[in-house]
Amino acid sequence: MLKEALAGTHQDLTEGSLNRAIVLIAIPMILEMVMESLFGIVDVFFVSRLGPDAVATVGLTESLLTIVFGISIGLSMATTAFVARRIGEKDPEGAANSAVQAIIVGLLVSSAVGAIGITCGPRLLGIMGATPAIRANARYTQLMLGGSVVIFQLFLINAIFRGAGDAALAMRTLWLANGINIVLDPCLINGWGPFPHLGVFGASVATTTGRGIGVLFQLWQLGSGKNRVVVRRHQVRLNLPVMWSLLRVSATGILQFLIGTASWMALVRIISSFGSAAIAGYTIGLRMIIFTALPSWGLSNAAATLVGQSLGAAKPRRAELAVYRTGLFNMLFICLVSIAFLAIPDRLVTIFTLDPAVIRPAVACLATFGLALPSWAWGIVLLQAFNGAGDTVTPTYINLFTFWICQIPIAYLLGIHLSFGLRGTFSAVPVADAIFAITAFVLFRQGRWKRQRI
Repeated sequence: MLKEALAGTHQDLTEGSLNRAIVLIAIPMILEMVMESLFGIVDVFFVSRLGPDAVATVGLTESLLTIVFGISIGLSMATTAFVARRIGEKDPEGAANSAVQAIIVGLLVSSAVGAIGITCGPRLLGIMGATPAIRANARYTQLMLGGSVVIFQLFLINAIFRGAGDAALAMRTLWLANGINIVLDPCLINGWGPFPHLGVFGASVATTTGRGIGVLFQLWQLGSGKNRVVVRRHQVRLNLPVMWSLLRVSATGILQFLIGTASWMALVRIISSFGSAAIAGYTIGLRMIIFTALPSWGLSNAAATLVGQSLGAAKPRRAELAVYRTGLFNMLFICLVSIAFLAIPDRLVTIFTLDPAVIRPAVACLATFGLALPSWAWGIVLLQAFNGAGDTVTPTYINLFTFWICQIPIAYLLGIHLSFGLRGTFSAVPVADAIFAITAFVLFRQGRWKRQRI
């Protein structure tokens, strides 16, 4: 089964053993998410040798990129829902049409985002509270934001593969892109061999190059005719009814993720008031959390695909069971991660830095966020189940309530107003994530998502 999952399964995910279907699709999705998070881990690992200001540049840029990721994920969520529903209905032509329209929308949106990033990069860093030393590294921010077209396409085309059940293709794409990034990162940062010495800017060149080559591989696979979604030349055109349906579902999906990601930007803005070392420590801690917790995103994406295909095949009970079982698997996995963060946070942080000023906030981040992960693991599966059904409105309300009415006010109250400092700010996260999971479960049990039409 492991060999089949890594090679790419041909099983009809709407039939047969549900546990087997979850494993076959979740394994490559988990590995895909590990590879996606590896971009950030590799960058921080090499950039951390350049000092706290360089790490803070990466952290603040990552916070700005959360908007790009939010829009990309919102579009990707709708794309997965549409492709999965068409595959469940045994309509490969409709799946291909949805794929093409998603790619076109991604090109249009990313062009606008990239132009803003290139022209306004230094100003955006200033808004985020960057010091002059951090703003001196603005070229990193400009290229990362300016190259958002490859971020969009990487997310969108992998969403097409996932919705179709070709999760192994999405995994291989990230393997390729990360392999290139891992090789180029130290070469361009440090000027090894024939490569120029670019410092922190070299990390953005390496990452953008790796992602760009990954996108070329994706496009080649879409046109190869060997996979579940095959895009033919005559399908590469505007299809306004399909595009409108995709945008309609995507609009609240984008808003859903922008609400969540913008709240993390607000959290970083609060943390920046404690200085560059606090930002650097938070950046290292958060990257480690993302690296270990993004497999949970893989499991939640598996739930979204199974929900979409099961509803397309008129099997709502199978969709519901898939969510509960995936949520249980996710909880068991994330508890192991939480134990490590709570038991040995200092040992984990010293892999990336030996600066005591940076170690302290990084350890606080790991230890506090570790308490939030179990409830987050359940909540994210439930959230993706709504999205996989095409119900992007309910998760939008959940995110608005959880992050903006609960998390940010609590973070400001504890960290700034009551002067509990960085630990007080971090403490808002486990409280908000518990509310997140409970709210999502109550709404999921109501079952309105089963009647969603897309």
